[in-house]
Amino acid sequence: MNLKCFFAFTLLTVGINIVKARDKLVLCYYGTWATYRPSLGKFDVENIDPNLCTHLVYSFVGINTQGTVISLDPYLDLPDNWGRDNFAKFNALKIGTPNLKTLLAVGGWNEGSAKYSRMVASSILRRNFITSAIKMMQDYGFDGLNLDWEYPNRRDTVNGPADIQNFVQLVKELRTEFDKYGFELSAAVAAVEAVAVQAYDIPGISKYLDHIGLMTYDLYGPWDPVTGHNSPLHKGEGDGNIPREQLYTVDVALDYWIKNGCPPEKIILGLPLYGHTFTLVNADENGLRAPSSGTGIAGPYTSTNGIIGYNEFCVKLQRETWNVRYDSLAQVPYAVQNRNWVSYDDTGSLTAKVQYGLGKNIGGIMVWSIETDDFRNVCGKGKFPLLNAINKALGINITTTTTTTTTTTPTVSTTTKAPNTPSESVCKSEGPTADPMDCTSFYICTVDPSGKFIPHKFKCPSNLYWDKNNLYCNYPELVECNVK
Repeated sequence: MNLKCFFAFTLLTVGINIVKARDKLVLCYYGTWATYRPSLGKFDVENIDPNLCTHLVYSFVGINTQGTVISLDPYLDLPDNWGRDNFAKFNALKIGTPNLKTLLAVGGWNEGSAKYSRMVASSILRRNFITSAIKMMQDYGFDGLNLDWEYPNRRDTVNGPADIQNFVQLVKELRTEFDKYGFELSAAVAAVEAVAVQAYDIPGISKYLDHIGLMTYDLYGPWDPVTGHNSPLHKGEGDGNIPREQLYTVDVALDYWIKNGCPPEKIILGLPLYGHTFTLVNADENGLRAPSSGTGIAGPYTSTNGIIGYNEFCVKLQRETWNVRYDSLAQVPYAVQNRNWVSYDDTGSLTAKVQYGLGKNIGGIMVWSIETDDFRNVCGKGKFPLLNAINKALGINITTTTTTTTTTTPTVSTTTKAPNTPSESVCKSEGPTADPMDCTSFYICTVDPSGKFIPHKFKCPSNLYWDKNNLYCNYPELVECNVK
C-alpha cells in the first residue's frame, strides 16, 4: 500500500551570499553509518551544512542478486515500520539551498565486486538496476546516481576483464534513460594507474558520465610494509629514485586520467578528511618509508585501527605530545609519537591540492567524507574547517545571516513492506542491543505506537564484533562475547 509521509520541522534557514570565482563542484560524501557513532562522533543529517557543498552524496545503497537497487539500512533510510526516513530528511536539505544537488551512491567497498560483475554482464539485470534506481530517485527526490563499484575486473569479480566493457555498456544505458528525467550520473573511480588500467575504458565511461571522482586517497596505508602518505600531492621525502609513473600521488594519478582520455573538466579530485595510522617497527626510524608492523591507533568514534578522522586526530594533537612534521615535497603533514605514525591532511595540504587541480582545469573537488571533519568545532577552528578551506581555495566565499522559519517537506510516496525481523523478544528497551545468537551483529530497537518493540538487525563491518559495553562495533579482542 502507498503511504504519504508528511512531516513538518523547524528549519534554521540561512541567508547566503555566495561569490564564486569559478563554477566548480564541491561533491560531499556522507557516510550514513556515522549516526551510530558514540558521543561527539555521532553525525546525523541535521549535522550537515548544505551551504558548503554543491552536491551531497548519500552513501550507500546496494543491489540484490537480481540487480535491483536496495536500501542497505531500511530502518535508517526509509519511513516504513517507523523507520528514521533519512532519504526524505536528506533531500529536504534542498529546501533552504535550491541550487544543491543530492546524489544516491550505490556500491562502496563493503559491497564487493561480484554482484556488480554479474549485473553488468546481463541485459536483464542491467535493466532491473536502471529501472529500480530511477524509481528510488523519483520516490525520494534524489537528483542523480553515483556509481561506486570497487572495482571492475578486481577483487571478487565474476567475469574478469569482461567487466571493463560491460561497465561502459551500463553507463551508456543509464545515460540514455537518465536524460529522459534530467538525472545526473557520476562515478567514483580508482585513481592510480596500477588499478585503473585493469578496471576502466577511460574514454568509454568518460563519454557518458557527467563527472568522474578520482579517489586520490588511500594511496598508501598500513597495509604497506613501510609508512606512506594517505594522499601525497607530489613525490615525497624518502621516495628516492622511484620512477614517476610508479608513484602513487595525486599529480601522477591526475595526469594519467587526463592523458588517457578523461576530459579534465569532468574530473572531480578526491580529498580525504581522515588519516591513516601505522605502528613503527622502531621508534627511532620514523620518517617516510620507515618500516611498519601494520595498523596503528584507532579514533574513539571511527573505532578502526589504521584509520582516524580529522575530528579525532585534531583533539589528540591538542591534548597529547606529538612531533608534527611537514613533507615539503609531497606537501602534506604527518605526525610521530613513539611508535605511532599518522599521515593526515590539514587545511594547508588540502588547499595545495585544490590549487594544483585548478591548474589542470578540473571540474571540482569531492571529499570523503564530511562526518570526519571537525563538524562540532571541538578543536576551536570553526565548524567544518577542512571543508571551509576547500571552498575558500576554490574561490567560493560564503557569508551567512541567520533567520528562523518553519517549513514542510514535500510529500513522499513509499511502499510499505512486511518487516523482515526476528521476534521482538530480543528487545528489552529502545536503542541498540546485542544479537544473542551472533557476535558480529546487533539490533536497533524501536517502539511502535502500540508500545510493541520492533527489532532492526544490522551487521558490523568485516572482522568486527558488537561491543555491548561501549555500544559500537569493535575489535574482537576488545569485546566480551560468549556466543558459541
